[in-house]
Amino acid sequence: MSHHVQRAITWGARRGAPRRIATLSVHTSPLHQPGTGDAGGMNVYIVELSKRLAALGIEVEIFTRATGSDLPPVVEMAPGVLVRHVTAGPYEGLSKEDLPAQLCAFTSGVLRTEAMRDPGHYDLVHSHYWLSGQVGWLAKERWGVPLVHTMHTMAKVKNASLAGGDAPEPRARVIGESQVVEAADRLVANTVEEADQLIDLYAAEPDQVAVVNPGVDLETFCPGDMAAARRRLDVPEDATVILFAGRIQPLKAPDVLLYAIAHLLQADPALRHSLVVAVVGGPSGNGMAAPEHLHKLAATLGIHDVVRFQRPVRQDVLADWYRAATVAVVPSYNESFGLVAIEAQACGTPVVAAAVGGLPTAVRDGVSGTLVRGHNPVDYGLALRDLIRAPRLREDYAEGAVRHAASFGWAAAAASMAEVYADTLARSAAPRGRVVGGQ
Repeated sequence: MSHHVQRAITWGARRGAPRRIATLSVHTSPLHQPGTGDAGGMNVYIVELSKRLAALGIEVEIFTRATGSDLPPVVEMAPGVLVRHVTAGPYEGLSKEDLPAQLCAFTSGVLRTEAMRDPGHYDLVHSHYWLSGQVGWLAKERWGVPLVHTMHTMAKVKNASLAGGDAPEPRARVIGESQVVEAADRLVANTVEEADQLIDLYAAEPDQVAVVNPGVDLETFCPGDMAAARRRLDVPEDATVILFAGRIQPLKAPDVLLYAIAHLLQADPALRHSLVVAVVGGPSGNGMAAPEHLHKLAATLGIHDVVRFQRPVRQDVLADWYRAATVAVVPSYNESFGLVAIEAQACGTPVVAAAVGGLPTAVRDGVSGTLVRGHNPVDYGLALRDLIRAPRLREDYAEGAVRHAASFGWAAAAASMAEVYADTLARSAAPRGRVVGGQ
C-alpha cells in the first residue's frame, strides 16, 4: 500500500471521510470513449478518481445524462462505483449548449433517486463542470450536505485566450459559474494557477479553494518498446513520429501543429521521407461544424502525405501511440491541466506544449519537454526541429518525463481528494440528512 493511500485511510478515519458521494457529470458520461464529442480529459478524470476513491472505501454514484434509450438505468463501472443514467431531454441531437434547458429535468431525476432511499444516503456531492454545479447547488440544499465542485474549464479563462475563429463562451455560462462558486463549500482546482484564477476572476474565498493535481494511470501509461509499438500501429520503425492526441477543436489548436509541420519541412525538406504526423482524436465542440477542416488544411499546406488521421482509440492503444512517438505536441490555447501531456511523459515521450493553463505544471520545461510561449507555428516548428536533431536531448527528456509523470499517480490524487472531502465535512455547517421542505 502506498504512503498516499495509507495517509488517506488514516486521515479519513480521523476526520470522517464520506461513506458515499454523489458525483454529477451532466454533459458527458464516464462510459464514453475519450477523444471525441464532449468526452475528453474530464471523463478520464472522473473514471480514474472514482475507482481510486472506491478503493479507499468511499462509494461513488455517478449521475450522467442518458444518451440512448437502450442504456440500463444503472451500470456498475467498477467495484464500489455506479453510473446512473438520468433521462433529461432527447437522447440524441443535443449539444452541450442545449443542456441548460434540461437541468431541471436532470435535477428532478437526481433528487428522485435520493428520495427513494433513507435520509442521509449521500454524505457529499461532487459536481464536475458548471452544468453539474447548477444541479449540485440544488442537491446540496435539498439534502443538507456539502457541495464540492471542480470547474475543469472556466468561461472567463477560455474567453481571454480564444483560438482564431473560435466562438466565445456565452454570458449565461459566466453567470452560472459565478453562482456555483458562491454555492460550493469547496472548489477543487487542478493547479495553483487555476486556484488563483478562481480567486481573482470569480471572487472565490482563498480558504474555499483546494488544489488537487489530477493523476495518470501509471499502469496503462508506462514506458515500453518503441519498435514493438510501431509495428502494432503499422508505423515504420525508422520514422520520426510527431503525435497530437485529443479532441479536434480550435481550443486544442491542432491547426497550429499542421502549420508548424509545414514550416519544419520547408526548413528541412529531407525530413519528409521519414516523417509521420499522427493526429489521434475526433471532432468536438466548434470543430463539429467543420469535421474535415484539418484534412483540407493538410492538403492546402502540402503536407497531407505525412499526416495520418486516426479516430479515438482505447487507452491501451493510445499508450502505444505515445510509445511510438518521437515527441508529443500539446499546443492548446488553454488547458486546466493537460492530461495528454502527463500520459505521454509517463510513456517516456518528450512533450512540446503551450505555456498556458496547467501545462507548466504538467510539463517541466527543459527537463521533460519544451514549453512554447504563444501560438506562432514557427516557434513550434523550431522546438520540434531542436528535439528531432538532438537524440541525446530526447533521451534526457525521456528520462525526465518518466520521473516527472511518476509523481502524478491517481492513488495520490484520490488520497488528496479524500482529505478534501473529510476536511469539507468537518468544516461544513450544513445539517446532515434530507432537509424537510427544501429549506
